[in-house]
Amino acid sequence: MYLRACLLLLATVVLAPVAHAQQWAKEMFDKVDHDFGSVARGSDTVYRFEVTNKYKEDIRLLSVRSSCGCTSPSVETTDWIKTWDKGYVVAKFNTRTFTGIHSATLTVDIEVKSPKVSTYRGQVQLRVHGNIRGDVVFEPGAIEFGEVEQGESLEKRVTVTYSGRSGWKIEDVRSASENLEVELTERQRSGGRVVYDLLARLKEGATPGMVKEQLAIVTNDSNNPRVPIEVQGRVVPEISVAPAHLVFGKVAEGESATKRLIVRGKTPFRIVSIECKDDCFKFTSDEDSKERHIVTVAFAAGAKPGEMKAPIIIHTDRGDAYAASCTAYATVEQAAEPASAKPQEEVAGSSQGALPTTTPLNSGLAQDL
Repeated sequence: MYLRACLLLLATVVLAPVAHAQQWAKEMFDKVDHDFGSVARGSDTVYRFEVTNKYKEDIRLLSVRSSCGCTSPSVETTDWIKTWDKGYVVAKFNTRTFTGIHSATLTVDIEVKSPKVSTYRGQVQLRVHGNIRGDVVFEPGAIEFGEVEQGESLEKRVTVTYSGRSGWKIEDVRSASENLEVELTERQRSGGRVVYDLLARLKEGATPGMVKEQLAIVTNDSNNPRVPIEVQGRVVPEISVAPAHLVFGKVAEGESATKRLIVRGKTPFRIVSIECKDDCFKFTSDEDSKERHIVTVAFAAGAKPGEMKAPIIIHTDRGDAYAASCTAYATVEQAAEPASAKPQEEVAGSSQGALPTTTPLNSGLAQDL
């Protein structure tokens, strides 16, 4: 009985830090469950789980494995991820080799670079599930625009083939994005086989940044009326700013800190104004027209300790469509009180025989939020 009680106590002591580690790791993911829904056979069905480092230490996504061959996982970001930067765990639904309803558990291993703990790791389990239809096929499996310069337009075509009942038809194609236009043409209908040509157009005025959308193909199939198709690409901005995350770190109340931004364009431009709703930030830039500008950002910590997050928008003479933006982060800390003076003998004496403090395992991460 005594031995059993000791074993239970040991298990509690060992497993408690692990459970805590999994919780801090889980909090970095935007979600841990994704439903692919009902998708066409051959479609490029991919989901990227976003990971945001909310801690002061650097973190790294070590590996990911799947419980089912229906889903192939991978780590998109293998480098160390700094505070507020993002990484991605990619889950690809294998629609070319599987049909029917499938699900998988993805196990992600995470490592922390901490000066306090030699090895600190966490683990998160993600879940994906969906239904791969065998009667609808896309060729190619997704709409891939690749990289498109801001202000340009690009078209891509997809063939949608259905095999089944002769009365099946596509009634509509819907998109939540104002950056896309769609045209649909029925090409063939015979013997239970229906073929459509789908044209997707990325508009000239598409917003710069990643294009990650879904088109919903609405059919007259009452059991599975919607079939999604992925749309991916990137609109390369005419004007960009670096770094995208301007981290000031810790600043004591009443103190100040300075950082620099680099704003680049493909052709010469002028900075006409810099917008930030927080008065703690001040900006200095030149008025010349050139391809590369350096903006000095001064941060003055106020009297209220806490975390700060401030969007910054840089307006140029090219108009609102060609503005550049980034986000500034800072932690305002309460000013340290001056230590009281003590006799040298007392200080020296108090250090004799002192034992070093042990940092608990679960304090290896200091959250910035």
